[in-house]
Amino acid sequence: MGGLPELYIAVDVEADGPIPGPYSMLSLGMMVAGRTDLTFYTELRPISADFVPEALAVSGLDRDRLLREAPSAEDAMKAAAHWVDELRPIGRPVFLAAPAVWDGMFVHWYFLRFLGHSPFGATGSGVDLRSYWMGLTGSDWAGTSKKKIKRTLGLAGVAHTHHAGDDAAELALIFETMLRAHGRLPEPGARDA
Repeated sequence: MGGLPELYIAVDVEADGPIPGPYSMLSLGMMVAGRTDLTFYTELRPISADFVPEALAVSGLDRDRLLREAPSAEDAMKAAAHWVDELRPIGRPVFLAAPAVWDGMFVHWYFLRFLGHSPFGATGSGVDLRSYWMGLTGSDWAGTSKKKIKRTLGLAGVAHTHHAGDDAAELALIFETMLRAHGRLPEPGARDA
């Protein structure tokens, strides 16, 4: 298998409702698994007046501040696409989320709506952490919560903060640890034979 390696880009979104369009993505965090130096974070100006108070409370973000200070959705998604595209010389970007359905729905919709394309491809598809864990371990769906996966991997102390940047880093660490534990990634400092 030749070519550039795959770069698993852990993605996390905070939003003020259950779907994009009627509701807004408020922040977007990304980190390449195994590369803590390759991160991206942005907040976004809300695109609608509607929001679910309980959803907004999860992130703790201030909508009024975002309306005044955050970049427009178009500018934020341009910056995000540029960051992903800048990774191409070192590897092939692969979307990774937990759950990929929810985070992917927002990210793909925002890329298509505001840029007309996604740097993750026409379908915006990628890796779902829980589904990958099922395939890797033979677990049933009930055994795939992020909390259970972290406990199994010895990462129970790694926090989930509902800050998109922090949670993208958490996901990147979980996935990197998962791959290393199952021989899918060399240990840090190991050289390819």
